Amino acid sequence: NSALIVFYWELGKMISEKQTQWGTQFLHTLSKDLSTAFPEMKGFSVTNLKYCRLFYNYIPISPQIEEKLEIVIRPQVGDELEMIKSPQVGDELFSQISDPMSQQLVDQFKLMIRLPWGHIKLLIDKIRDPKIAQFYMQQTLENHWSRNVLAIQIKSDLYQRTGKAITNFKHTLPDPMSDLAQQTLKDPYVFDFMTMATPYRERDIENQLIKHVTKFLLELGKGFAFVGQQYQLEVSEKDYYIDLLFYHIVLKCYVVIELKNTEFMPEYAGKLNFYLSAVDSLVKQPDDKPTIGLLLCRYKNNIEAEFALRDINKPMGISEFQLTEILPENLKSSLPTIEEIEREFKE
Repeated sequence: NSALIVFYWELGKMISEKQTQWGTQFLHTLSKDLSTAFPEMKGFSVTNLKYCRLFYNYIPISPQIEEKLEIVIRPQVGDELEMIKSPQVGDELFSQISDPMSQQLVDQFKLMIRLPWGHIKLLIDKIRDPKIAQFYMQQTLENHWSRNVLAIQIKSDLYQRTGKAITNFKHTLPDPMSDLAQQTLKDPYVFDFMTMATPYRERDIENQLIKHVTKFLLELGKGFAFVGQQYQLEVSEKDYYIDLLFYHIVLKCYVVIELKNTEFMPEYAGKLNFYLSAVDSLVKQPDDKPTIGLLLCRYKNNIEAEFALRDINKPMGISEFQLTEILPENLKSSLPTIEEIEREFKE
C-alpha cells in the first residue's frame, strides 16, 4: 500500500509538471496510454489521475524538502519499504528543518503514505486545512478506521468537538493524565444513530445507547470498555444506580456517565461527585487511577458549568449530547408532504 501511495504521489507530480505543456486532453491521453502499457493494473482512469494530481498539490512541500523525500520514498528494496511503514520514516533526513510549517507538511506526508488510497481521496475532498487533515490521519491510524467511519467522523466534525468538554481536570488530575483525559472527552456528543420519539425518558436514551453499543463506543472514542448499565452501588445500606459505567483502558480508570435529558443544573455535579466517591471506595482497585465522571445534558451554560465544577475535588466533565428526534404524529399530519410542496412550486 505504501509503495502504491508513493507511486500515485510521483505520478501526480509528473502530471502537475507536464499538464500545462501538453494541453487539456493530456489526462485522457495519459489514461489510455497507461492502461494500454499496464493492462493488469487499475487506477489509471481520468478521475483517478486527477486525484493523483490533487494529492501531489495537497501537500505544498518546497523543492528542497521534496529532494529529501525522494530519497526516502523511492521503494527499490525491501528495507526501504519497511522504512516507509514506520511512523519515524526519514526522521534523520528532516532533522535540519527549522520551519514549523515545512515540518508539519513532512509529518503529514509521512502519515498519508500509511493510509489507504480511498481514505486519502476522502481527505482531499473534505478537508482543506493541513492541521485538521493531520488530526484525522492520526485518528484513522490509531483507531483503524474504515473509510466509512472516517467519513462519519468528518461529517460529525470530530476535530471541533474533541477536547471541548467543560472539565476540572487541570486541578484534579496530575500531568500528563489531565491533558490526555481532556482530549478523551468531546462536546457535544452526537448520537445520530438513535431516533427517539417524544416524549422520552432518560432510561429510554440509556436503552438505545446500549442497543447500539458498538456505535456508542465509536462516538465515545478509543479506549472505552463497557462495564454496565444502571450499575448498582450500596452505600450505608442504601442502593444507588449509576446510569452507565465504563473502564478506560488507556487512562486506566473507571468512567461514570450520567445522562440528563434536561438543561444542566448545578446540583447534577454534586450527585455525580457522590457517585465518583462511591466508585473510588467500592469498585476501584489499588492500581487504578482516580475515577472520572462525565455528565451528559441536552443543554448547558458554559459559565454555569465552570462555576459548578470549580471547588469539586473529583475529576469530571460536562458535555451536551445531540440525537435525532422523530416528529409526533399530530405534528406530522399538519406538515405538507413532498408532493404538496412540489405542486405548490409548480403552481
